Amino acid sequence: MDNVKRWVPPVVRGMTSDGETGLVVSVIDASGPALTFPHPIDKQSIDETVHAWRQLFNEYCTKNNSYPASVGIAGLDWALGLGVTFEEAQVAQGVSRNPLEKRVITRANIMQNKISLVTGGAQGFGEGIVKGLVAEGGFVYIADLNRAGAEALALQLNEEAGRQVASALFVDVTNEASVEAMLDKVALQSGSLDLFVSNAGVLKAGSVKEMALKDFQFVTDVDYTGFFICTKFAGRQLALQNMGSGGKYLTDIVTISSKSGLEGSNKNGAYAGAKFGTIGLTQSFALELVTDNIKVNAVCPGNFLDGPLWSDPDRGLFVQYLATGKVPGAKTIEDVRRAYEAKVPLNRGCRTEDVVRALCYIVEQKYETGQAVPVTGGQVMLN
Repeated sequence: MDNVKRWVPPVVRGMTSDGETGLVVSVIDASGPALTFPHPIDKQSIDETVHAWRQLFNEYCTKNNSYPASVGIAGLDWALGLGVTFEEAQVAQGVSRNPLEKRVITRANIMQNKISLVTGGAQGFGEGIVKGLVAEGGFVYIADLNRAGAEALALQLNEEAGRQVASALFVDVTNEASVEAMLDKVALQSGSLDLFVSNAGVLKAGSVKEMALKDFQFVTDVDYTGFFICTKFAGRQLALQNMGSGGKYLTDIVTISSKSGLEGSNKNGAYAGAKFGTIGLTQSFALELVTDNIKVNAVCPGNFLDGPLWSDPDRGLFVQYLATGKVPGAKTIEDVRRAYEAKVPLNRGCRTEDVVRALCYIVEQKYETGQAVPVTGGQVMLN
């Protein structure tokens, strides 16, 4: 993608920050933009260019008591439509929010109008997170290797809402080019994000004495390396957005780790090792990206017993654990389930709404980064 088209939309979205989130900023055909920025000068740094643009943007908002409906750059054949919603940005006929109005943010509306992206969002745990964030009033990108599933879920959510609240994106989190292309599409559609949820994950159980190396590496590639790749490209874009705001745009990257990232898991070393690793990455990325106003945290859910990872009749963990003898004395899948429920003080498996609550807490909490938040029903208690 054109490099200018890659970095300008997140910068402009940063300029629209109201202290909690920004507008939707969509690339549209140029048709007499309300505000035109001078073309970047080759010898001028991006920092200097953004500073000059921000001054022009703020002057327009102050003079007109409104946001520009669209922003263009001299000499380019495309512009950026601005809006509170996708529809408003794409029409580019005016922004319904006053730039001087400061919203009252509470726990009840912390995700209102925020833009999130969930990898592995087309099914299972990811699907539940997507639905939960939409229900909280946000817009969600559903990013998945399962393109058809992501598109079907986006269509369902948009039809139910009567407006665009979700968009499907294809991604292979183990492939750098694929992740970069996904974030490029985000730049074109909305400018950038407020929350990136690295949820895509796989699991293969088995004894260390028997597991094939290819199976171990498959789990590590998706669950551990995928988080690195996603943070690499999401971090770049969120940093540009923060630059556009003048260093005032606080955003979040959250990885969905696991209870197995807090304590070892018998005959499940590939998964536990990868999830332990994501917490090390979380702490390291948090220390680095804090300079870009990006918080990096992990959520560590307990066992999602009702999801396909556990309950799929052919490949689910109940089936795998029964076959590998991980639960001594278990004769049936129901025996395995009861054994895992009995380990939890709250006597049930983790649900997606539990994780959505944790995500909302992390976004609301401005004073925590580098943390691993357990959502385990008391099964794991941190010292």
